[in-house]
Amino acid sequence: MNLEEQTVLVTGGAGFIGSNLANHLAESNDVTVIDDCYLGTPENLSDDVEFVEASVLDDDLPTDVDVVFHLAALSSYAMHEEDPAAGARVNVEGFVNVVEQARQDGCETVVYASTSSIYGSRTEPSPEDMSVSVNTGYEASKLARERYGEYFSNHYDMSAAGMRFFSVYQGYGGAEEHKGEYANVIAQFADDIADGESPVLYGDGTQTRDFTHVSDIVRGLELAAVHELDGIYNLGTGEAYDFDTVVEMINDELGTDVGAEYVENPIPDSVYVHDTCADASKIRAETGWEPRIDFEEGIRRVCAQYTDQ
Repeated sequence: MNLEEQTVLVTGGAGFIGSNLANHLAESNDVTVIDDCYLGTPENLSDDVEFVEASVLDDDLPTDVDVVFHLAALSSYAMHEEDPAAGARVNVEGFVNVVEQARQDGCETVVYASTSSIYGSRTEPSPEDMSVSVNTGYEASKLARERYGEYFSNHYDMSAAGMRFFSVYQGYGGAEEHKGEYANVIAQFADDIADGESPVLYGDGTQTRDFTHVSDIVRGLELAAVHELDGIYNLGTGEAYDFDTVVEMINDELGTDVGAEYVENPIPDSVYVHDTCADASKIRAETGWEPRIDFEEGIRRVCAQYTDQ
């Protein structure tokens, strides 16, 4: 099922996930993007997407639409620890500001980005109804966003779907390159290895992630809007790979043999998420969503820009 002939706003839409979503939806919808160009660039967008440089904290945003996808965020641990107040302003107040303007304009469908980090470290698949806790400013902002989503749903009868993403990747051949040091580790590892440089791994490389290809995330976001989902949903594959294995698979794909460099983790052990794995049975049951890109194919796609030259 696809979204068709709708007016759509994507916040953070010039960023990595947002631009993939906006470009896909623009094939059959009227799509507007707002982005403040902190991590995004309009170069990521196709010509049929309308780009507006704006902050989610601005007044008079182009929220008179059928659907809002709210992806704009300060999206890393470091950004929030440097300035917790700025993190809260952008991630929490920005969310409330956008959704409230959309509500006043008559929009009833909001799909927004949350995070799987709030599950903490778990090797077992994490279901949405397990108890969660907050160890970082980033996690606090995303959990607050979920609570405000619940408020808009309960008080105003909007459908607000909070999507807990699990380690989204595409590679520098896609829209991740502009994120640089904030890109997914797969993109960074592949770029280093292709250049003959050792990828830098925190700790001993045994940490695991449920790596989810951005195209699967985009389909999940679209289905959430089509089905007007309400509540919290995981988007992940249900399979996890450790960083050592990722390095090995990238080397295999590139035909290289570049070893990793192991460094002390700059993030305290008490807050570092060592392992993630999604239980995506809820969104599967409600929309039929399944990840289509398995990890081998995902690695192949990440490496294609280096192997196809």
